[in-house]
Formats: sequence, structure tokens, C-alpha cells
Amino acid sequence: MTVDAPIRVLLVDDDPLVCAGLRLMLRGAPDIEVVGEAADGADVPDAVERLTPDVVLMDIRMPYLDGISATRALAARSGRTPQVIVLTTFDTDTTVIDALRAGASGFLVKHTPPEQIVEAVRRAAAGEPVLSPGVARTLISHVTGGADPHTRRARDSLARLTEREREVALAVADGAANAEIAAALHLSVGAVKAHISSALAKLGLANRTQLAVLAHEARPRRP
Repeated sequence: MTVDAPIRVLLVDDDPLVCAGLRLMLRGAPDIEVVGEAADGADVPDAVERLTPDVVLMDIRMPYLDGISATRALAARSGRTPQVIVLTTFDTDTTVIDALRAGASGFLVKHTPPEQIVEAVRRAAAGEPVLSPGVARTLISHVTGGADPHTRRARDSLARLTEREREVALAVADGAANAEIAAALHLSVGAVKAHISSALAKLGLANRTQLAVLAHEARPRRP
């Protein structure tokens, strides 16, 4: 009988108290291991190289390199990259959208209940997008506003996909899991994963969260 390796987590925050609280919170989960900490976004590449985390919990405001820039740098790396959950006090519209466009798999505010943060780490490690309810409302509000250049670019991008890839992308945007998409579209889970991977490659996206944002932006706006 084999035992799955724990989910390896890197904490990135310049507040030692926040890191201590997150470490204590995650220590209670038997399937999660905090493998290290970094106090600034500039330290993230080296920490990721040394510690090979599966998930990075990333603060936004740090002294030298902010969390969004650090996330963007990770997404641009070749080879395996960890999933990034931005965990911050600041959930303005611009911050949320910028973080997701930079390649973050999720965005949580720091007052999110501990059990939800633990579950978010598990979901991110499994490749699922993670958004706290307030952040989800921010994203919905953003993509249901007036038409803008992002909308036009998003629609042009989706036009490059096959019809089936677009269907899968829109289902991802609705928050559906792979099994749910497979059942709705009468596909195997493996086929859903293949369509997602193909769409990401064609569009130059880092993860399914970016695909969800793109599909949201391409949808017709509500009057």
C-alpha cells in the first residue's frame, strides 16, 4: 500500500506573525507540509528551486518585489511550476484581476476561515481554481461590466479554439470540476483534461484559472 506524499507548501509573507499563524494552521492537516518561508517576492524563485513546493501562499504587498510580480515570474518559468494562491488583506478589483492574469490559481483574503484556507491548498494542488466568495463577486462584477479591449481580445482568443475546447473552457469558467464537465459534455475525464491542456497551450496560458478568466471576459455582457 502506497501513501500519497503530502502537499508541499511555501509561505511568502513579510509579516512573521502571519507566517507563524499559517504554519500553525496548516500543521493540523496530515496531508500538508510547510516546507519553507520567504519574506519577499524577490526570494521566491530561489525558494521554489530549492524546496520544490506544490503550492505557494503569496502575499501581495512586500518590501521589494510584490506578490503579483513574483507570481508572474513563476508563471513564466519553464518546466514544473507550483500553484500560487494569493492570500492578502487587499481585495480591490484591480488587485484580484491582476493576480489572476499574472497566473495565480486562486485569490483568498486573509480573514478567510482556517478550514477554507486548508481546503484551498488541497484544491489548488489538484489544479482547481480557488476564489473566496467576495473575490468571486469582484470577478463577476468585472466581467459583466461594459465592453472593453480585454473583451475583444478574449473573444478573439477563444475563436482560436475548437468548438469542443470552447465548450470545456466555458464550463471551467462556471467553476465546474473535470468530472462535472465530462458528464455534461458526454466525455471522459481524460478527454476533458486533454481539451484543457490543448486550450492552455494554444492560448499561452499557465493554468485553468487564467482560462476561466478569459472565458468569462469573452462572454456577452449583461445590459
